[in-house]
Amino acid sequence: MENKKIVLSGIQPTGTPTLGNYVGAVRNWALLQKEDTFCCYCVADLHAITVRQNPTELRKFRYNMAALLLAAGIDPERSIVFMQSHVPEHTQLSWVLNCNTYMGELSRMTQFKDKSAKHEDNINAGLFTYPVLMAADILLYQTDLVPVGHDQKQHLELARDIAIRFNNAFGETFKVPEGFIPGTGGRIMSLQEPEKKMSKSDPNPNGFVAIMDDPAVIRNKFKRAVTDCDGEIRYDLQNKPGVSNLLAIYSIFTGKSMDETVNDFKGSGYGALKTTVADAVVEELMPIQQRFREISADKEYVAKVLSDGAEAARRMARKTVSKAYHKTGFDK
Repeated sequence: MENKKIVLSGIQPTGTPTLGNYVGAVRNWALLQKEDTFCCYCVADLHAITVRQNPTELRKFRYNMAALLLAAGIDPERSIVFMQSHVPEHTQLSWVLNCNTYMGELSRMTQFKDKSAKHEDNINAGLFTYPVLMAADILLYQTDLVPVGHDQKQHLELARDIAIRFNNAFGETFKVPEGFIPGTGGRIMSLQEPEKKMSKSDPNPNGFVAIMDDPAVIRNKFKRAVTDCDGEIRYDLQNKPGVSNLLAIYSIFTGKSMDETVNDFKGSGYGALKTTVADAVVEELMPIQQRFREISADKEYVAKVLSDGAEAARRMARKTVSKAYHKTGFDK
């Protein structure tokens, strides 16, 4: 692990990830496993309970998410895959960081405002302070690089601010992480409301494609995708968001440039566009679905991967917590 850049990312285990989650995170995680990186990937189950969960369903979602990461190409021989709750150092460091974070910083977090509006019956303290836990997730592993999308930039900036503040107050303790946008991927929008990001919480199931959707279901969802009335296939986010979203998905899943993508559909109609995009998505997802069925059926294998991953994560995490505690004055 010497001289390698440490990459850290996590994903919440709430329901089946969508095409947007796959393209924005999971797909890139496999691609980030290179000779010059050491990747730490966690199922962020502690973050999931800021919204009340059914315990039985949460256990199932946690397991399935771990199996899905492995099915999507995360190699436990090259990276560590672990359950966040299996590494108690996350919460240990989070408390220290909470005491070095300002209320004003947390009150400005846009996701707190968004989630509070959606869950007015359960605006709990965890919903307010979970960005600090996210900072602990990152700083715990002396992370160099954090893959970020547009939604997570604010959280990474907070983690950087906390690290700098702690280092200035107590001496060099945390590496200040850098964010980066992976070279492949993009922002996948709703198939029904293409001005909005694709989300598994969309009340309209035709708005999102789940990674584990049956191929026939995927094709039907794309067939119902919103386009427009003029019949021209061109990339124009402002005036043709639906068509542009379909073109972007095709570009991502074929690896073609946008110019090549638009040229592929020259003279075609919207029906052909929808069918061809659906075929490209199904072609990539079907092998992942098959591997998921095989991996999830092997409970001993998944348990061993998570156990080994947690052990490796704890070896890294203990060093950081020990250093932070010593600097704070919590010596044994």
